[in-house]
Amino acid sequence: MKILWQDRKRPIFGLPLSFTVYSLDEERLFIKTGILSIREDEVRLYRIMDITLKQSLGQRIFGVGTIHCCSADASMRDFDIMSVKNPREVKEMLSQKIEEQRMKKRVYNQEDFRSGDGFEDLMDEYDQE
Repeated sequence: MKILWQDRKRPIFGLPLSFTVYSLDEERLFIKTGILSIREDEVRLYRIMDITLKQSLGQRIFGVGTIHCCSADASMRDFDIMSVKNPREVKEMLSQKIEEQRMKKRVYNQEDFRSGDGFEDLMDEYDQE
């Protein structure tokens, strides 16, 4: 597959001084870490449920940010794409590709209304009427 985006973790002053590499293709996000012992994780885009952009003051100064992802993947529930350049553009690209894959695979995110906020009690009352 063709790589659409690739970057390194940039932990110090926005410089790519890390052995963590992020890659994105049409269907998957890859996170490769390590130098002597290498680990490569892969998440199918349709499994990502939610993404959030986080930028500290230091990250904003150096033009980097962290994208927090919540997924339904068994091995990578919640994970961060840490300190990448142009984080807003990356988040938007990722969001667009996630939606494309969800439509292509016909996967829909179902909201869980059993959150303990009383909604299920209201529904029980409605059902009894």
